[in-house]
Amino acid sequence: MTTTILPSRNEDYGFFGTITRCPLRDRRSTEVWTLAARHIAEAIGADSEDEMIGIRDFLDSRMGRQFADDVIGALHAGAETSEDAITAAIATWQGWRIGRQTERAEGIPAGLPYLTGWVQHFAITASMADAD
Repeated sequence: MTTTILPSRNEDYGFFGTITRCPLRDRRSTEVWTLAARHIAEAIGADSEDEMIGIRDFLDSRMGRQFADDVIGALHAGAETSEDAITAAIATWQGWRIGRQTERAEGIPAGLPYLTGWVQHFAITASMADAD
């Protein structure tokens, strides 16, 4: 399935806002947003519109701001390109696991890769909001 990258609905905050305030060497903010969304989709095996909405909502959230901080951190640590930094941040977030506290607080099953769990959380939250 071809994934459609959804634009940010929160350009002042989240991933987009954080990346916009960071001087990037090789790309504009909209390109970095697209790269991040595409690479996250590949990393978690996103193959539905709901999952792409989950990626957008994740990136637009407080968690997306934290993810952007890790991308920026990777750039400062020597990543050559924004794409390399995004790949490094994804590897870090996928290496972490959802813990019991997050499971109790957010309903995300413990043991899932952190990035996958949060994207799925945002996808489910969005689908529940659409059902109302």
